[in-house]
Amino acid sequence: MKTFCQTGWLRGSATLVLFLLIFSPVYSQKPLATILAEGQKVYMATCNSCHKADAGVGAPGYLVLAQMPPRAIVAALETGKMRVQAKDLTDEQRKAVAHWLTGKAIKETTIPQESYTAFSIPANAKGLVHHSGWGGNLEGTGYRSAEQAGITAESVGKLKLKWAFAFPEANQVRSKPAIVGDWLIMGSQFGEVYCLNKHTGKIGWRFLAKSAVRGAVSVVQTGKTIQAFFCDNNTNVYALDVKTGKLIWESKAGEHPQSGNTGSVAVYANRVYVPITSIEVASVLDPTYPCCSSSGEIVALDARSGKIVWRHRVISEPAKEIGKKKNGAPFYGPSGAIVWCSPTVDAKRGLLYFGTGENYTAPATTTSDAIQALNLKTGKVVWTFQATQGDTWNLACPGNPNCPEKIGPDFDFGMAPILVSQPSGSDLLVVGQKAGFVYGLLPETGKVIWQTRIGRGGALGGIHWGMATDGKRVYAANADNKYGINPKVDTLVKPAPGIFALDVAEGNLIWKAAAPSCDGKAGCLEANSAAPTVIPGVVFAGALDGHIRAYSTADGRILWDYDTAHGYQTVNGVEGKGGSLDGAAPVVADGMLFVNSGYGQFGEMPGNVLLAFNVEK
Repeated sequence: MKTFCQTGWLRGSATLVLFLLIFSPVYSQKPLATILAEGQKVYMATCNSCHKADAGVGAPGYLVLAQMPPRAIVAALETGKMRVQAKDLTDEQRKAVAHWLTGKAIKETTIPQESYTAFSIPANAKGLVHHSGWGGNLEGTGYRSAEQAGITAESVGKLKLKWAFAFPEANQVRSKPAIVGDWLIMGSQFGEVYCLNKHTGKIGWRFLAKSAVRGAVSVVQTGKTIQAFFCDNNTNVYALDVKTGKLIWESKAGEHPQSGNTGSVAVYANRVYVPITSIEVASVLDPTYPCCSSSGEIVALDARSGKIVWRHRVISEPAKEIGKKKNGAPFYGPSGAIVWCSPTVDAKRGLLYFGTGENYTAPATTTSDAIQALNLKTGKVVWTFQATQGDTWNLACPGNPNCPEKIGPDFDFGMAPILVSQPSGSDLLVVGQKAGFVYGLLPETGKVIWQTRIGRGGALGGIHWGMATDGKRVYAANADNKYGINPKVDTLVKPAPGIFALDVAEGNLIWKAAAPSCDGKAGCLEANSAAPTVIPGVVFAGALDGHIRAYSTADGRILWDYDTAHGYQTVNGVEGKGGSLDGAAPVVADGMLFVNSGYGQFGEMPGNVLLAFNVEK
C-alpha cells in the first residue's frame, strides 16, 4: 500500500512548491525547487520506512513531523535521536529534509538587543543558590518551605502572569530553572543555556552547548565561587562560572556511540553524578540496525576538573551475539536497562539512588526496571530492587526484526527516587514506576516496606517524571496516557490519570484528583505526566491539557488554574505559544512560580515558553 505522502499529498505539491519559490527564504545557492526535490528524495530513502505512519509511541508519522519546527528536525538529525540514521547526510541534505517536510526554511532567530540586561550578583553574598537540580535539593523531594516559596494556600489564587520568555524555534521546553539570587539558569532544546532575570525575564548571559540540554541545571556555591553543572544529550558535561557564563571545563561522560542524557546531574562533595541513557531505543526502528549493545550508566566526574572518577554499568557484562533476528541478522544482548532519571544523593548513608528502564533485547537482566543504590565514593552496588522481571522492549515493537521475541510492557523507573525524612525521624525511599505502582523502600537495603497501585500503567502511563513530598504525604502524578497504556496488561485495572496523595508511612491513599476533562480541546490529553512541586498547603502540577493547577494538600481541591496553551507577547520579542506541560516540575521561589509550557512529542501539544507568575499585591 502506498503511503499518504507518496500519493495525494505529493500530487498536490506543485502549488506548495510555487508558494515556497515566491515566499520562502533560501539558505543556499541552489534553486528552491532543487532543494525541495533533494529533501523529498533523501526523506523517502532514509526516513520514510519508519515514519510513513503515526506509530503512537514509536516513530512519529509524516504528518506529525510536518508540524514540527524545521530547526527541531535538523537538530534530531545532527545531534538527537536520528543522528545515527543521518550520519552519512550532509548539512545541506538535513536542511533540505526539514525544508521539504515542514514547508519552511531554517532561519536564524535574532533576539533583540533590548532583551538583554546587565548581569550582576553580590560579590561576597552567601546563600545565593535558592533552587538547584531536578528536585530542588539532594534528596529530590520537590518541596519548598513556606519561607522559600513566599506563596500560601490563601494567596495562591492571586497568582497572575508577570512575563513570558520564548525559546526560539523550539517545540518543547523540558529543562527547568535553577535560581541564583535574582537569576534563573536553564537549558533548552537546541543547547542554549540562558541566564534570565527572574523579575523581568531579560537575558543576563547565554551559553551554547553542543546539543539539547534536557535536564535541570545544578548550581553549587563554595565561598565566592558559584558554578553551574549540566549535561547535554550527547553526554557532554559542562561546568560554567555563573558570574560570567564562561566555560570552566567540558568532559564527555558516555562511551557508547549512542549514549544519551535525559536526567539531570547531581553534584555533591566535589563529584558530579551523570545519568546515561541510550538512543538505541529509537535506532532500532531501522530493521538493519545491529541491535543492541548499550547499557545504562552512572558516571562520576571530579567537579573541579571534569575527569572521570568511576563508571557504573547497569549491565555489567558486554553484549554478545545471542541469536538471529527474523531477517537473519544477529541479535545482540543483554542491552538496555538505561537510566532516564536523575540520581538522588543520600549524604547520611553515603549512597546514590537511581532508577533503570527495560532491557532492549534478551536476555533480560536482574537490573532492569529496578532501583539501585551505589556507594557515592566507589560506585560499587550496595543493593538492587527489581520491580518487574523479563521486560524486553524497544521502539521496534511489534513487527520490526529488532523487536525481542518476548515483548515486555516497558515498565521503567523513569522518575528520580525521593529520600523522605518522616516526622517520626525515620527515612524512607519512595519511588514510582510506569507500571502504576508507588513503593516505599528501606534506604539501607531496598526492602519493600509498602506498595500501592494508583493506575494501570504502560509505555506512556503510570508515574513518569516524578512525585513530590512534604514529609507526611507523597504526591504522585499518574499519566495513564491513552496513547501509552497497554490494553493487554491488567485489563481489569482502569486507567486513572490525575494527582494522588499517599501517606508516606504506610502508602495509604488519602485522596485523588482525576485529570479534568479536555471538553473537546484540539490536541488535548487528559493526563498528568509532569513532576509536581509541593509547598505547605499546595501542590502545583502541570497537565498534558496545557493547564498548571494548584491543588490543596488537604483534599485535592483545585485552588488555582491557568491554561497555558495559547499565544504570548514575550519579553524577548520571539513568537511564543504554550502547550502541554510535561517533564520537569514547576519552580517556586520568593512569591513567584515558574512554569515550562510545550512538549511536542507523543501526540502532545507543542510550545516554547517559560512563564513567570507572581502573587498580585
